Order: sequence, then structure tokens, then C-alpha cells
Amino acid sequence: MKDMINVFQPMLGEQELAAVREVFESNWIGRGERTKAFEEGFARHLGVGPRHVTSTNSCTEATFIAMELAGVGPGAEVVLPTISFVGAGNAVASRGARPVFCDVDPRTLNPTADHVEAALTPRTRAVVVLHYGGRPGDVARIAELCRERGVLLVEDAAIAVASRVDGRACGTFGDMGVWSFDHGKILVTVDGGMLYVRDPELAARAPKLAYLGMEQVSGYDQALRARTRWWEFELSSFSRRSVTNDVLSAVGLVQLGRLPGFVARRRRIAERYDRGLAGVEGLLCPPPLPPGHESSHYMYWIQLEGGIRDDLARDLYERGIYTTFRYPPLHRVRAYGSDAVLPGADRAADGTLLLPMHQGLTDADVDRVVDAVRECVRARLGRRRSPAPA
Repeated sequence: MKDMINVFQPMLGEQELAAVREVFESNWIGRGERTKAFEEGFARHLGVGPRHVTSTNSCTEATFIAMELAGVGPGAEVVLPTISFVGAGNAVASRGARPVFCDVDPRTLNPTADHVEAALTPRTRAVVVLHYGGRPGDVARIAELCRERGVLLVEDAAIAVASRVDGRACGTFGDMGVWSFDHGKILVTVDGGMLYVRDPELAARAPKLAYLGMEQVSGYDQALRARTRWWEFELSSFSRRSVTNDVLSAVGLVQLGRLPGFVARRRRIAERYDRGLAGVEGLLCPPPLPPGHESSHYMYWIQLEGGIRDDLARDLYERGIYTTFRYPPLHRVRAYGSDAVLPGADRAADGTLLLPMHQGLTDADVDRVVDAVRECVRARLGRRRSPAPA
């Protein structure tokens, strides 16, 4: 539909095109110096050493590698909030382990440490926690709980690229963290991801797992110094090819430089939504962030009473405003075989709607969304509350 306001949308321009042109002109488009520079730049952004981060072709691949590094396998259990991306559930199940879904706070859609603790068993090998909408959630307490229980913590920071608690980057509280740079994220490389690993020995294994498990001296000059044939290799594991390349990394380097401005704009959009939607009967805006918490503002959601969420989504679509809900609860997906009863997640999933949120929105776009939501909510709730004719 022409003039549709999208939920998510990248912001790419001449800077990114120029960076890609440089890569083309260099005649080296595979994994090379720009990928190394992107990894180093992202490590600085996180406040960690560059040897602890490995770029990948997607966040999902980074999560699969994290499960292998964590030693997740048959008979093990991995706890994760049911409001999670399906890639996290698949990464657990593909290892022959059992995903154990925990509940979430119905307002923030993030799990608390109490939710996680209630799902732990002697078979729990790891916990995977999502930062919903870019909000850090209870990550500090969850990390402390995991350390006390001797359980590994993997942070799904896919949508929390600039989120922090007291200055510390989300994704670095646990043992591992993963990020997404796909076409719908804040920092975009078209497709791509990043993996952080705290333990130095495991961090050294990550690049090998990302490249077919190959044990190989990289490059002609290095091979000569090591007195080896540069075309020979050994394998440390039967892994997949999960690496990215210099074309995408060149885009990522530009986007990394633009990231503070992107997040600042998203913060202003969230504040404009807060003001514009305050006081609408039957509608709740996201709760305030706790002190010391910084959000990436990847999502902005409203929660609705009266069972009008689906009707409202259709009303807004007809007005050229695209909305959605992410992420449908995984305990409802039959393939995972869960029988969990998770009322907080069910309540949130049935009444939450994501409004457009990206740095390309103008103030006029936001006001158009606000006006449409206010009008449609009032109309829908008024219709539901009207007495039936005698």
C-alpha cells in the first residue's frame, strides 16, 4: 500500500553505498580487513576485548554456535522465556536438548529472576534470556542467579544493540551474548550477527565453529612463516559455514558510527508516543524504565483491554499503518512439545500490539499513528460497551 507506515525499517544511504563501492573496488569482497575492523569496532562499543567477539552471517547462527560452546546436548535442559524468537528455541532443540519455557512479566514481556528460577532443574545446562523491545529487564539479577546455580547464561541481545544497565552493555552480563544486524534491526548490515564469549578459551573456539570447524593457518604469508601448506587443514568439529563478509561489514562499520543518532531519534519517538497516547481509556503504554536502564527502543508497544487488539490492527492497516506482535509464545508451538502454563505471557501475547518504531519516522508520521490509535481504540471500545438494543 502506498504511504504505508512500516513497523520496522532500516536507514541506509550514500555513506553505506560509498563504503560498499570501496569494497568492490578493492577486489576483495570476502571476509577480510573490513570484517576485522567491524568486529573490533563492535567490541569497543560493548567495552570488551576484540578477541571475545566473532561476526556471523546471522544472530540465529550465533545462537547455534553459543549452544555448542555451552555444551548443550541430549538430556540437557535450557530455560528461556516463552516470549522469544523461534531461532533461540530451534538452537536448543537442534542439539537434542529440551527447551523449558518460563513466564514473563505481562507488562514488560521480560522474565524476572523469579520466573527463571522457577523453571530451573538439576538438568538445566543454560539459560537464554531475551531483552524484549530493547529493554534490559532483570538481566543483572538473572546473571547473578545463574552464577550461583552454576548455569551458563546466554543473552539474546538481538534487539538490544545499545541497551545498558548502569553503563554496562546488555549481552555482556552473562557468559555469551548474540546480536542481530538483519534488515529490520537498528544497526543493519542487510544480514548478519555477532557473538560475544566471555571465557577466553571458548572465545578462541568460536571463529573455528563459525567456519566449518577448520583448524587452518589463515593466509599465504602466515602459512609460510609456520612452514605449512596454506591449502591444508584439519577439523576440530563438524560445523557449518556461518561467517560474514567485507561487503556487509563495510555497511556495518558505517551503521555503527550512526548508531548513537539512531537510538537518540528512537528515544524521542518513544517519548512522543508516550505523550500522545497518555490517558487513552483501555490502553496502556510501556512502563517506565528502572533507574540506570537504557533501552535501544527497538519496539514500542501498547496493551489493550476488551479483546480489541486484532480488530485494532486491522483498523490501523486500513489507514496505512502496519502493526504486528512479536514474539508469539513458544510454549504454544506444538513442535516444542511444551505443556507449560504461563499466564503472564498468555495475557501479554493476547493484548499487545507493536506500533511503528524506526528512526526514519517523522514527527508527522508519529502523530498520524497516535491520532489513528486514539480514534480507533475509542470507537472499538465504545462499540463493545454499547448496550444491546431492547
